Amino acid sequence: MEKSEAKQVLERARQAWEAEEWLRSAELYEQVLAHYPDEGPSAVWWYDAALAYKFLRNWAKAYELGCQAAARAPRGAQDPAFWNLGVAATIQHDWATARDAWEGFGIPMPQGEGEIHGSFGVACVRLDTGGEREVVWIQRLCPTRGRVVSVPVTDGRRFGEIVVHDGEPTGERTFNGQQVAVFDELLLFEASELPTLRVSVNAAQASDVKALVDSFFARDFGAEPASSFHVLCACCSEGRVDWDEASTPAHGGSQKVWLAAPQAEARVLLDTWAMAEGRSWSGLELMG
Repeated sequence: MEKSEAKQVLERARQAWEAEEWLRSAELYEQVLAHYPDEGPSAVWWYDAALAYKFLRNWAKAYELGCQAAARAPRGAQDPAFWNLGVAATIQHDWATARDAWEGFGIPMPQGEGEIHGSFGVACVRLDTGGEREVVWIQRLCPTRGRVVSVPVTDGRRFGEIVVHDGEPTGERTFNGQQVAVFDELLLFEASELPTLRVSVNAAQASDVKALVDSFFARDFGAEPASSFHVLCACCSEGRVDWDEASTPAHGGSQKVWLAAPQAEARVLLDTWAMAEGRSWSGLELMG
């Protein structure tokens, strides 16, 4: 391919990019890169082609071209080529490449080899559930993976599953003065075996409800009173939402509680909880 022809192909690639024709753009960039992998601006071409495949959720190609983009990016400077490679390598279960990519971006990794199980704080993820767009809390295991610590109400989603999320925040939550980013889910990385249940409870005091929730979390199960859920429009969900414990109060009386636990063990915990005066439960049911 002559350079004059390459210039024309690059222009078509940029036009396809602007039109969000990701596959055509990536393929045109690849045509040029096959002949000019190390031209001055080639690092940008590698990056754009890899990013286009990321948009297409073609993780094998995003990984393949992302390796080339990162090889031409400066280490330790938070270059996004390393971030995108870290995501793609994680999804491909290439932990050595993922670790190197995060460190190339500038994020220290826990010592060791293999799957990353670090402590990277908390965040929120907007689940990709075909229109429901539920936001849940996660405990981050690495820069792009997190374990869901909410009990999702969306059918098919579960407490304890591990999700991969994007790196660009698409909202913000402020809980008790702490700002927490909201990221969009890219995919479900590891399913959870814990079923979702719903139960009606009657509690004399708010402290009784808290005791129920604490008893489930002490067993690494989940529990959330219905009063903790917020229904937001898309605009509000993708903006900043402030709340604190006073604005999502637990309360006494009759109410629904969502649980994540094996049904038999949930019954034992509920029965133990109900031994105290003023507490009762009924109607434990398995949700979709």
